[in-house]
Amino acid sequence: MEEIKIHDKTFIPFITYEEIDKAVQRIANTLYEEYKEEVPVFVGVLNGVIMFYCDLLKHYNGECEVAFLQLASYHGGLKNCEKIDLVRDVNKDLTNRHVIILEDIVDTGNTIEFLHKLLENKPVKSIKIVSLFFKPEMFKKDLNVDLTGINLPNKFVVGYGLDYAGLGRNLKDLYMLKEN
Repeated sequence: MEEIKIHDKTFIPFITYEEIDKAVQRIANTLYEEYKEEVPVFVGVLNGVIMFYCDLLKHYNGECEVAFLQLASYHGGLKNCEKIDLVRDVNKDLTNRHVIILEDIVDTGNTIEFLHKLLENKPVKSIKIVSLFFKPEMFKKDLNVDLTGINLPNKFVVGYGLDYAGLGRNLKDLYMLKEN
């Protein structure tokens, strides 16, 4: 892995795909053990969750259904905005279902708080929040992230589904913003 440049920023190698995949496998196995007698609905939060979502499905050994919704919180910058926009609501009836929200990254918690409020008003059986990446020092919400893959420092990262101003989602590894 080498430094990369996206737009006006330089990013340095941080976490390899192999390390990420081990965390995804652990998450998939943990979810399978909990839901092997059920058919949960994995709700992916677009766009960043795409790589995590696909890899998780490859490793999940049980039956499941898929659904998506789309939110916007970064609006092209380096910082998560307080304002969350619902771009596209869940495309599946979640009545009496175990709903597993899959997030690429949880930092401030604004997005999952918004999602939890959105889903708790629906007649679901349960809600579980799963995030591949988690920034514990930024998280200040009174809400549980039920399952996480890799804890990150409070640094801007790109790759494995995460972008900077629309680019970098397709990188298989994770890169951290290089500080000057």
